[in-house]
Amino acid sequence: MNDVPESLIIISGRDAYPRMLAKAARAAGVQRIVVVGFKGEPNREMIALADESHWVPLGSMRLFLDTLKATGIKHAVMVGQIGMHNVFHLRLDALAKELYRSLDTRNAHTIYGGVADEIEKLGINVLPGNSFMEVYTPEVGLLGKRAPTEREQADIDLGLKLVKGTSDFEIGQTVAIKDGIIIAVEAWEGTNQTIKRAGKFGKAGCVIVKVPKVGHDMRFDIPVVGAKTFQVMKRAKISCLAVEAGKTILLEKEKLIALADKHDMAFVAVKTEK
Repeated sequence: MNDVPESLIIISGRDAYPRMLAKAARAAGVQRIVVVGFKGEPNREMIALADESHWVPLGSMRLFLDTLKATGIKHAVMVGQIGMHNVFHLRLDALAKELYRSLDTRNAHTIYGGVADEIEKLGINVLPGNSFMEVYTPEVGLLGKRAPTEREQADIDLGLKLVKGTSDFEIGQTVAIKDGIIIAVEAWEGTNQTIKRAGKFGKAGCVIVKVPKVGHDMRFDIPVVGAKTFQVMKRAKISCLAVEAGKTILLEKEKLIALADKHDMAFVAVKTEK
C-alpha cells in the first residue's frame, strides 16, 4: 500500500489472517506494531509478532477505546474472526450498551461499523482490512486448471445476483447454488457452516459464491478464503468456488489452487458490476 505508516495497531480476532497481515505490514516497512486482542478470542501467536500487546474483554468498549488511545498510534486495522454468537452472551459496559442501542438494525456490519466509527472519533484512521495484502488478492480469471461448466457458470451468475440483491439485509456474502436452485444463504453462522448446510441439503455438485455486498465497508469483515474452507468444501463435495477479484484475500493462494486442482474443483475470481 502507499504511505506506509511507521506504527500500526492491529485489532486482532482469531485464525491466521491477523498473523499474515502483521508479517505483511512488517515487510512493507511498518516499524512498530501494537496488537489489541480480545479475551476469549484466542490468537496468542500474535504476541511474538508485536512490539506490544493488550487483551481486553470483548464487551468493554471504554477499556478498549482507552487502550487504543493510550498507544498514541494514528493508524489501525481490524482483522480476524470474532465469534458473533458471543454478542448474545456478552456483559456490555455502559458505552457498549449505548452503541448497541443506537443501532437501527443489529448485525455484523452495523456493529463492527459502529465500533470503527468510535475508533475514528479518537483520531485513529481505520485502514481497509486488506491493507498490505495485495499479493494475496486475486485478479480476474481462472485460478485453478478447470473452468466452470456451463451449468456452474449459470449458478455463479445467479449467486452474484443474489448476493448483490440482498445486500440491504446483511445476508448472503456466501451463497450455495445448484442447478439454478438456491441451496443455502449465509446469515449469522459464517461461511463454513453455510457450506456444510449446502452439502447436507444439496449433496454433491453445489456451487459456492463468496463476494462482498454492495457498499461493503472494507474497514472490516474482508472476505477471506483459506485451507479450512477448502477442507469443508471437500467434505461437502462442492464442485465450484467463485470469489470476487480485488476484494477477497486468499490465504496460502498456491496451496488453495493445488487443492482445487486435486479435487477437480473449478476455482475462479470474478468481477461484479457493482
